[in-house]
Amino acid sequence: MSIIATRIDGRLIHGQVANLWTTKLNITRIMVVDDEMANNAIEKSGLKLATPAGVKLSVLPVEKAASNILANKYDSQRLLIVAKGPDRFLKLVELGVAIKEVNVGNMSQTDKTRAITKSINVVDSDIEVFKKLDKLGVKLVAQMVPSDRSEDFMSLLKN
Repeated sequence: MSIIATRIDGRLIHGQVANLWTTKLNITRIMVVDDEMANNAIEKSGLKLATPAGVKLSVLPVEKAASNILANKYDSQRLLIVAKGPDRFLKLVELGVAIKEVNVGNMSQTDKTRAITKSINVVDSDIEVFKKLDKLGVKLVAQMVPSDRSEDFMSLLKN
């Protein structure tokens, strides 16, 4: 399996993902899974600029990402999948992509969210999706950067 790591991060590709996670995990391709971003040339060009030199980038809608993964298109690569929210990962799993663990990173605060940690903010629909992922056997962890301790996200959600 070519999926080395998965991460929820509302900022998608930025310093933590581009430098810390990609380097630590020796990632060769970052895949951003997002229907809207995949169809926005300006957003995609910004993501390309943020991608580290020597690392490939795919920005794909959820269904295309799933079909590419299931067709073993990335088997020779070390893949980091990044998405803005948990719903994209739930859809990937429902489409048959084997995801063992999702790292819940930054989810920005809005006037509709509530804080789970200082950098993870959720709405009720996010919580429902996290519960579904958990029921499907996907381990959910919270870890901002590789040097931080990994915490069980479902325990944080219950507090």
